[in-house]
Amino acid sequence: MAKRNNVSRINDAYVEQYDAQIKRQTRRKKKLYRRLMLFGLIVAVTMVSLVTFHINQRTTFQDKQQEYTELSNELTSLQKEEKKLNEEIELLNDEEYLLQIAKTNYFFTEEGEIVFKLPEEDPSY
Repeated sequence: MAKRNNVSRINDAYVEQYDAQIKRQTRRKKKLYRRLMLFGLIVAVTMVSLVTFHINQRTTFQDKQQEYTELSNELTSLQKEEKKLNEEIELLNDEEYLLQIAKTNYFFTEEGEIVFKLPEEDPSY
């Protein structure tokens, strides 16, 4: 059996004001929760985008740092090769060195000279 409510509401101006105030408070709370949810969502999206940007920057930095070390190693090897080639240029400007190369590698000899070339000997230039 359903219970009937025997209490009737008083239709007084005060009761109507109180009901309107309660409705306003509930609407304000709803609006406040909506604003807080929107603000929280904006903060969350901002934080996620900042973290993603930071991670991308770190990976880019690591890639650039690795590329820098590779290029610096290549630079040092190229500088060593340049130094070696400059020394070779200086030696090639020396006429006696050129005569020695011509004798050993190309068998140009002066009269009465004999040049022996050994197979395991590396060329001197």
